Amino acid sequence: MASMRDIKRRKVSIESTQQITKAMKLVSTVKLQRAKVRAEQSKMYFKCIYETVNSILARSTAINHRYLKEGTCDKKAVIMITGNKGLAGGYNSNIIKLVTRDSRFTKENTVVYAIGKNGKDTMRRMGYEVKKDYSEMVEEPIYHDASVIAKDLLEAFEAGEIGEIYLAYTFFKNTVSHIPTLLKLLPVDMEASAPDAGDAASKEAEKKDMIPMNFEPADEEALDLIIPKYITSLIFGAMVEAVASENGARMQAMDSATNNAAEMIDKLSLMYNRARQSSITQELTEIIAGADAIN
Repeated sequence: MASMRDIKRRKVSIESTQQITKAMKLVSTVKLQRAKVRAEQSKMYFKCIYETVNSILARSTAINHRYLKEGTCDKKAVIMITGNKGLAGGYNSNIIKLVTRDSRFTKENTVVYAIGKNGKDTMRRMGYEVKKDYSEMVEEPIYHDASVIAKDLLEAFEAGEIGEIYLAYTFFKNTVSHIPTLLKLLPVDMEASAPDAGDAASKEAEKKDMIPMNFEPADEEALDLIIPKYITSLIFGAMVEAVASENGARMQAMDSATNNAAEMIDKLSLMYNRARQSSITQELTEIIAGADAIN
């Protein structure tokens, strides 16, 4: 059995850790409330623009546009949204696994546009090419940040440097449920549906009601305006969702850590009391034995 001094030191150390995890939980809770409001406010726009653009393209026929064709380059760009910090449970690792375990993405054909230091450092360490780093944008995302990222990606797509663009982020369903999600941005996937976009019956009904789409101005000019805004909106929506998910995951992780620390403190208190009782019993036994020897 460990000595009373060792047990006491261990208990004090865990109590200090518990105070830190409790404080981090409170901070994450406050941040989550703000991020949750933003995510809920942007969720409907994020969902509607995804469905609207796909509906427009699905109702259009014989459109030959550069954003709708497979690129000549076999390189795939992945916008990976993770956190700048750890201590958030499986939040960061789930996104990394989502990309690295997908058979479409290899070290040779994938370039990473990292939003978050955790994802950037891990992917670089694993041998993937990190093309650009936008880690500073993940803390307080704004629409302008998303437009900068979208502009860089569209320029690379038009220049033939990349042939496909994907977005990997964490979908914020509620405070305790965060879903790693992978979306294909370009070429636009007209068969895809937005996360939480409704049941299969409603989607099937939408497919049957296909009214031909006419463009004014011309289709190419209209798509030149629509698709960059579409890409920007999806990136911004994903960043907002990811921030809420990260704070929710960190709040849960710190709550679990605080509870685990409380359990360990209880166990150490019991061990300390047993060791103290054993020490007192031993001292009494020695005193009695010494008194008997004198008599």
